[in-house]
Amino acid sequence: MIWIYRILVLPGLVLAVPYFLWLMRRRGGHVENLGHRFGGTDPLPPKVAGRKRVWLQAVSVGEMLAIAPLLEAFRREGNAEVYLTTTTSTGYRLAQEKYAALTIGIGYFPFDFWAFSERAWWRVRPDLCILMEGERWPEHVHQAALHGVPVLSINARLSDRSYRRLMRFRSVVGPLSRGITRTLCAARRDEQRFKLLGFPAERLVTTGNMKLDVDIPLLPSAELARLRHELGLGDGLVLLGSSTWPGEEAALLAALQSARRRGLVASLLLVPRHSERREELRALLDGSGFTFHFRSVGPAPGPVDVVVGDTTGELRKFTQLADLVFVGKSLAPHDGGQTPVEAAILEKPLLHGPHMTNFRQIIRGLTEAGAVRKVETHEELTRVAVDLLADEAQRKALTASAHAWHEANRGATERTVAVIREMLRR
Repeated sequence: MIWIYRILVLPGLVLAVPYFLWLMRRRGGHVENLGHRFGGTDPLPPKVAGRKRVWLQAVSVGEMLAIAPLLEAFRREGNAEVYLTTTTSTGYRLAQEKYAALTIGIGYFPFDFWAFSERAWWRVRPDLCILMEGERWPEHVHQAALHGVPVLSINARLSDRSYRRLMRFRSVVGPLSRGITRTLCAARRDEQRFKLLGFPAERLVTTGNMKLDVDIPLLPSAELARLRHELGLGDGLVLLGSSTWPGEEAALLAALQSARRRGLVASLLLVPRHSERREELRALLDGSGFTFHFRSVGPAPGPVDVVVGDTTGELRKFTQLADLVFVGKSLAPHDGGQTPVEAAILEKPLLHGPHMTNFRQIIRGLTEAGAVRKVETHEELTRVAVDLLADEAQRKALTASAHAWHEANRGATERTVAVIREMLRR
């Protein structure tokens, strides 16, 4: 089966080159370590007797943030060293910023083609391979089998879209999945889906969602005040658009306008999912009648109506300034949703659209706990956002429910570490 994959993946890589070059130009950050993509990892220190080497792959920013407790556990126990890879330039920058002291090396994950993967494997020489969430690369897993290395899939989940797509190729997915030694699922629903795809039931276990165990440092009040001043947020309420997509910013601007008409003192903080959309947002704001400031140009000269947080890795800080949070990529025509987890952990009142399929289990839990409000349309977003901004009691009720939900769902990292500890002993 692996030979079929190898035959198909090469033309796929060739066809993907134009898109990859466009992405490099648009987002930057790939050229400096382009050799990593072809298996040319940076030199790693010699292996140490008595310490296992773990190759941990986390695709992007969300997964990078989620692995922080795991890396801290490795450091505490002292019996393993971690080589960390990622797929995106934003994930790579975040890893360099946060985890340089917790790892023996940080790199880009190689293209999943035989020659590149094999080259990287001979350079890294891991004793255990860990794949975070949706990472299941056939060649990478096959190389693990050739080298006699176990593969652990952690926080594993399947979105509706991924599940439907993989079910069409179930006859292929099943055999390839057998190279994964253990799959630690984020939810029971994910475990059932993996079983239906042909993953051996005895290798599946639900350990919970590690993203619910993330410890988000709270900024002191003085630092929050300084950040607020730097951004240009004046006094009053702050409505946050968290990881927004096209169309959603216009609805949030309408909400701000409606809030002002209602007599509320409020500002809007927009954090687009892709910061390179800044010129598109500038054109939108130019015609809005609002004053605005982009975080990427430095401190604001004074208070403005709208702030665009077009930087990487600051959403957690921005969320702490918010009185109400709208979760992006959840209103039509978009689907999937961005993560509501960090805003819920920070106990912020949450709004989301109807299309949160990538976080179905989390949204279901938050809904059952009474910690979120769903809006169906752009117009309803405007109306409900203004109602909540005007009603502190409703916002406090959502906050209390988010706290209760979070406390009831912690512990996935501890259960994951227990499985890793067992595998390292073997």
